[in-house]
Amino acid sequence: TLLEDPTGELANILLYHVANGAVMSGDLSDGQMVPTLQGQDVMVTINMDGVFINDAQVIVDNLEAENGVVHVINAVLVPAPPLPATVVDIIVDSPDHTILEDAVIAAELADDLSAEGPFTVFAPTDEAFGLLPDGLLETLLEDPTGELANILLYHVTSGAALAADLSDGQTLAMLDGSDATITINMDGVFINNAQVIVTNLMADNGVVHVINAVITQSTSVNAIKAQDDFTIFPNPATSFINFSGIDRNTPFQVFNLTGEVVMAGSTSGNTLSVEPLSSGVYLLQVNEQGNIQTKRFVVQ
Repeated sequence: TLLEDPTGELANILLYHVANGAVMSGDLSDGQMVPTLQGQDVMVTINMDGVFINDAQVIVDNLEAENGVVHVINAVLVPAPPLPATVVDIIVDSPDHTILEDAVIAAELADDLSAEGPFTVFAPTDEAFGLLPDGLLETLLEDPTGELANILLYHVTSGAALAADLSDGQTLAMLDGSDATITINMDGVFINNAQVIVTNLMADNGVVHVINAVITQSTSVNAIKAQDDFTIFPNPATSFINFSGIDRNTPFQVFNLTGEVVMAGSTSGNTLSVEPLSSGVYLLQVNEQGNIQTKRFVVQ
């Protein structure tokens, strides 16, 4: 099969067996990582059983030529398959995340989560969505770029947070502007009320952790009232947004989905031009005398 496309995958595998430089057996050390011409590293293991490159044993070493050296091994080295390009690709390719896939597409977040990132996604399974109250998902899908998008963004944080990077009591700033809490105990790893059941599904632009519930958050009555008092329209926007419930000269910041501040200043009225922004999803955060509120908006 490989010989049917010799300059493709076969060449890729062969290049995984070659490194730059004339590396003699005496130059190798246990645990050494050697970059190959294919691009990935191979690992050297030296123990009582001999010298190994990944899982292949070196059975003849130091066959010298004018342009290098050959070591004979007893197995073919197979490079790891390429990572999915994006966290969205992981979701799309997963048979357990069809509802999440549909929701991300409906909420118009697929392109944003396919950007450079990196992102960390806590991905509820189809079974997790099935635990929601009857009719709630259908209601959310009636306005997919509104509350559904906010809920989905509460499952994403900027940066690639691997399982080993999480700690008990850690607070993560989610892309909807709210925080989520990591709990690690004898029962496992949790983000708010959801248990992490699969970790470290890697993509080029981040990592996905699978969870068994849709993440919920506790919000005080005062916070709900404050958020209800602060509104943005039109949303999606093209050239400007209006907001109500905010006093003049209120400091504000606009963040993109990677957490970068792309606009900042103070409100001079109830209108803000978004023409300098490219199409995508943004968070507008205002600080009204210490009362920080965040709203999501879309630029078309």
